[in-house]
Amino acid sequence: MGEIRFRHTMPVQLRFSDVDQFGHVNNSVYFSLYDLAKTTYISDVLGHADWKKMAIVVANINANFFKPMFFSDRIVIETACVHLGHKSFTLLQRAINEDTNEVRCESRSVMVAYDVKKLRPVPIPDENKEAICKYEGRTLEELEKGLE
Repeated sequence: MGEIRFRHTMPVQLRFSDVDQFGHVNNSVYFSLYDLAKTTYISDVLGHADWKKMAIVVANINANFFKPMFFSDRIVIETACVHLGHKSFTLLQRAINEDTNEVRCESRSVMVAYDVKKLRPVPIPDENKEAICKYEGRTLEELEKGLE
């Protein structure tokens, strides 16, 4: 198993409406930030695929909240592919305070390749697997085994 390297980072801008009455960023906002970073990651790694034929959908998502985020925090979302299977891949994401390097929250999402016409999961195309491996600087064997 290899060490996880987060090659994809995305700074986020927190909005006043993201904050609850206690000054904390609401938990549901984290998922919106992770979704935006997932979209950016997929676009950066896979380019502009024909999403009318194959989509990528979230099959499972979970999060661990370690410390609250506040409106004044400078936050980046880091994303890395930590597992690459036949029809799915797993993204690990972290919300990091840029000033302190503290991980405020960590999330895992299982993403599934999905045929939008047949409405069922399909194998991830080889060219997409190759693109993910190249971007992550990993072999297919490493990502099939999983990191951590």
